[in-house]
Amino acid sequence: MKPMGPIPPYFAGQSELTIAGRTASDWVAEAGSPLFVYDVGIVRQRLAWLREALPEVCEIHFAIKANPLPEFLAVVAPLVGGLDVASGGELAKALAVKDAAHISFAGPGKRDAELEAAIEAGATLNLESEGEAERALAIGQRLGTAPKLAVRVNPDFELRGSGMKMGGRASPFGVDAARVPELVKRLIGAGADWRGFHIFAGSQSLDTAAIIETQAATVALAARLAEETGAEPPLVNLGGGFGIPYFSGDTPVDIDAVGSALGETLTSRSAVLAQSGFAIELGRWIAGECGVYLMRVIDKKTSGDETFLICDGGLHHQLAASGNFGTVVRRNYPVAVAGRMGAEPGETVSVVGPLCTPLDRLADRVALPEAAPGDVIAVFLAGAYGASASPAAFLGHGPAAEIVAGG
Repeated sequence: MKPMGPIPPYFAGQSELTIAGRTASDWVAEAGSPLFVYDVGIVRQRLAWLREALPEVCEIHFAIKANPLPEFLAVVAPLVGGLDVASGGELAKALAVKDAAHISFAGPGKRDAELEAAIEAGATLNLESEGEAERALAIGQRLGTAPKLAVRVNPDFELRGSGMKMGGRASPFGVDAARVPELVKRLIGAGADWRGFHIFAGSQSLDTAAIIETQAATVALAARLAEETGAEPPLVNLGGGFGIPYFSGDTPVDIDAVGSALGETLTSRSAVLAQSGFAIELGRWIAGECGVYLMRVIDKKTSGDETFLICDGGLHHQLAASGNFGTVVRRNYPVAVAGRMGAEPGETVSVVGPLCTPLDRLADRVALPEAAPGDVIAVFLAGAYGASASPAAFLGHGPAAEIVAGG
């Protein structure tokens, strides 16, 4: 038997899984399976908690790559100060629900058509290189528009304990910190509307102390760069990096402690940042815990010493839960038999999908109440990097339905 991660507190303690006031079996009866259900009431709770914890000067941005479903964005957009996108397709989705003045566009390899779309709309481009800067300036000149340009900084430090480190090393993301002042001077001299810095050191960290330390270092770096540039940044995007507890032994970030420490850091910030605004950019922390992936057991079989629950859903919708989305060592997300959450475990099973690959395993030898064909299996923490980050076209099974509930 192998351990699972903790069921999110919004669903823990239930005898039958209920999402946004309806049972999992009701949702599946209505929409079929496999199915994602996103309880946006949970998103509202989390954002209200975060807003209360953070200093007033710090905005909350949602990184829509975590969950770009249009119906989901329509709920989240009014609750946050900004949306952060990473492609022309995401830009179009963001513009449908948010004014361009509150949209920023990051990511390496932006094509000229994407740069032009952002400049025409009035969104801020977070520049990833000097070459991208020159292309943006040329497009702005051709359009007769001063482009809104920020510089994404590749910091000379990383976020300790992060799942994906985004700083302190050579990177396709951002401009090395030592080269940033010269680039900012070039942008300002060329007549661009300079919008500030985007500094992202890492993601999926559960180390509260490391997040606090990194935020302080980020503010200090922004101040140093501003002084070397000779211009005050209108906005400093501090990145995010707040993780959520996916696996056994994980504990959540202490948001209140992070907010309190950030308040102290910003209160004592350098004078060169006195008029600057700040933002925290989060994706999975906002969306991850609100989502549940539901699938039906199609077959149950024994092979050797292992019992398998074979389901109609799998890694083609929930790649991350299979351990094939950046996880070095495969560990189990929390899963449950939706109709018997409160029951004692009765067997050790592996939960697998219908794909012709041994990678299609969403739970490896976990203890669950006894299940049979027709039962609904729930995979938690499915609100971020689920449907849109998985290979839905693989083997032709088709996409999962997605429902936004609790709105």
